[in-house]
Amino acid sequence: MRSEREAIAVCSRIPEMEWDVGFQRAAIDHFYTHASVERNKDQQQHHRQGNKPQEESTLDCKRMTEHTSSCSNVSQHEAADQCEKSESLGVLKEAAHSVREISSQPDPLEGVNASKLKVGYALRTKKTQSFIQPALLALARSKGITLAAIDRNRPLGEQGHFDVILHKLMTENWSEQLEAYKLRYPDVLVIDPPEAIKQVFNRQLMLQEVAALNFCHPQGKIGVPKQIVVDCDSASISKKVVEAGLKFPLVAKPKFIDGTANAHALSLAFNESCLSELKPPLVLQEFINHGGVLFKVYVIGHLVKVVRRFSLPDVCEKEPSGNGVIPFPRVSSAAASADGADLDPDVKELPPEEMLESLSSQLRSKLGLNLFNLDIIREGGKGSQYYVIDVNYFPGYGKMPDYEELFTEFLLSLAEKKPKCTP
Repeated sequence: MRSEREAIAVCSRIPEMEWDVGFQRAAIDHFYTHASVERNKDQQQHHRQGNKPQEESTLDCKRMTEHTSSCSNVSQHEAADQCEKSESLGVLKEAAHSVREISSQPDPLEGVNASKLKVGYALRTKKTQSFIQPALLALARSKGITLAAIDRNRPLGEQGHFDVILHKLMTENWSEQLEAYKLRYPDVLVIDPPEAIKQVFNRQLMLQEVAALNFCHPQGKIGVPKQIVVDCDSASISKKVVEAGLKFPLVAKPKFIDGTANAHALSLAFNESCLSELKPPLVLQEFINHGGVLFKVYVIGHLVKVVRRFSLPDVCEKEPSGNGVIPFPRVSSAAASADGADLDPDVKELPPEEMLESLSSQLRSKLGLNLFNLDIIREGGKGSQYYVIDVNYFPGYGKMPDYEELFTEFLLSLAEKKPKCTP
């Protein structure tokens, strides 16, 4: 049996081979017919001129012999050509049989490149560089998912149909474009709705939703640190802290996450006298010793992945020297992984998986989001009391191990939810 490539090559030459065989057959038939006519003419002439001299008769016999020989050669060529034609037809039949066999076998690549989902993404440049990596693009493509950048300099409605739109843009213009796009393409899945994202861009609202769950699980309890929000001038911060009964040290965070680096900067305030140095609007949380380890719980739809990160060290009762305020720029995002660190086993132990899955499921429903992460600490670094200290929308998944596989699996789950009819 010929290989697939040979079979395909032969089949591609079928018209050419048939033409060559037909042409040769026609030429042989023509030559044979011409020779037969000439022979009949000579025989008739020989019969009419039987009384000619002997030399002419001898010449006629010689001519007849030559014609006979020619006819014999023609017959031999024809027979040879018939064999060649039979062999060619045999090759064609064999090739056709090979093609039928090949076509009957399942194609291992069938459906791999068939587009199941077209995903448009609208992200800031830095987020695009960290998230849209070649490994993610290749893996998604192998599963039939196309990831295409949305041109932010063109109206969204002019960029064709997307099955899914991933985004982390919160301008008023962008929200209006998404709303108009959904009217034009009702089947599009927007991950996630702008109105749902807005609440986790506000640190006051994000933790209110967590606190409202009053989450308690057989394997642990999860709450939020005691906190207040300060919207007014710095001079009134001290009064609010006293009224709320907060204990020092306090973690000061910007109230709003606006996409800038400062949105993730925080400070520790160790006494009341330094509070006037802080700039509202901000959130003040009681600092809870947690063994210097933070658990980042990444949520991607129904998938949950947790990693360890180094965090702020535990604080001794003794107040540090200086003005009482210590800044820590971007602690949770810049901290190194603690997965391989030599830590106390109790401190190193990850929160129970079932508990985290239950919490993330409830928060997905409560927040209306698919893509976020929770920053969780364990009180004292051990035990079963946990606190959510931050919620981040569409976090740095590129820093998470095996994020390509998890995110591709999430996109495939969206393909199953895609409406059957598309514009």
